[in-house]
Amino acid sequence: MRFCLQVDLSVSVSVFLKAPVRRWEPHPPTAVMEKSNVYGLFTAAIETVLVKCDRPAHPLINKTYDFERVYGPAESQQVVFGDVCPLLTSLLDGYNVCVLAYGQTGCGKSYTMLGPHSKKARIPPWGPHSDLGIMPRAAGELFRLISENPSKSLKVDVSIVEVYNNDILDLLAKERRTEVSGPKRDAPTSKAAKREVSPPTRQPVHSAEDFIALAAGSLQLRAQLATQVHARSSRSHLIITATLTAASPCDSPADRQSPGPPLEGRPAWGRASPGSPGAQRPAEQVHAKLQLVDLAGSECVGVSGVTGSALRETSFINRSLAALADVLGALSERRGHIPYRNSQLTHFLQDVLG
Repeated sequence: MRFCLQVDLSVSVSVFLKAPVRRWEPHPPTAVMEKSNVYGLFTAAIETVLVKCDRPAHPLINKTYDFERVYGPAESQQVVFGDVCPLLTSLLDGYNVCVLAYGQTGCGKSYTMLGPHSKKARIPPWGPHSDLGIMPRAAGELFRLISENPSKSLKVDVSIVEVYNNDILDLLAKERRTEVSGPKRDAPTSKAAKREVSPPTRQPVHSAEDFIALAAGSLQLRAQLATQVHARSSRSHLIITATLTAASPCDSPADRQSPGPPLEGRPAWGRASPGSPGAQRPAEQVHAKLQLVDLAGSECVGVSGVTGSALRETSFINRSLAALADVLGALSERRGHIPYRNSQLTHFLQDVLG
């Protein structure tokens, strides 16, 4: 599994690798690979991975890849977050930060980003929990930084969408818990190349606990399916956006410190109406954005065994990931045209990608 840290500085990108448990060995390998092995990963250094493939009737592969850092399967969630944590300070300085988790299905992307969770078991509350993922840890660190810098008078609004079958679905605009997906949000572009996105619902949060509870409620609505590879395979790309805004001058200190009603026990995914707590306040100025992206896993149909509607989902997943690769390739090569509009995923992430 790979995850990418992107900070608008403008623009810094770091790529980290967390290796699968079953295909990992220290370098040099402790034993000679058997002929039946398809491939193996070996650490050459803390920033380097050696990939070997010894498949019968295929040419031998022996390639080295460099990363910002390579994590072994025994590395804890806290160690992984240790490389994300310093970037959150950039948010208070007005820089956008984006963390994307990418990899094949079942490799641990959602676990790394969200920690242990399911539709029946909610994300554990913020605290010294060893399995907490990047999202809850980032929420705790974000509010710690804000509390230590009261002069900035920052507020946090959260929006959560999923890109499912190339549709952007607003998971906070749910009117009933029984619905299987949120309202669609399009990302058209004007003739002047300006994004005119129908904005997703933004819900104000006042603490890390509020942030995590809001995300947990939305995760109950995310599209999932059991495949031969993964019992709870995510069928959509999940994008959690925390927007930091500078409080308007008319806001009183008491209003900024008010924790607001608890999220637990009320439908946090209800549609925000004008004047409601979730409605966007035009008097406030966007300071920075934190985007946490749990991408759906790339799939080989012959391995996952999906058919019917699940096969259609796989097609959309793989095509959107290919579109993301095309955009990143175009950006790295500084091409004149960046194909953001080839996918709703890249169109929605255009601000942080480019």
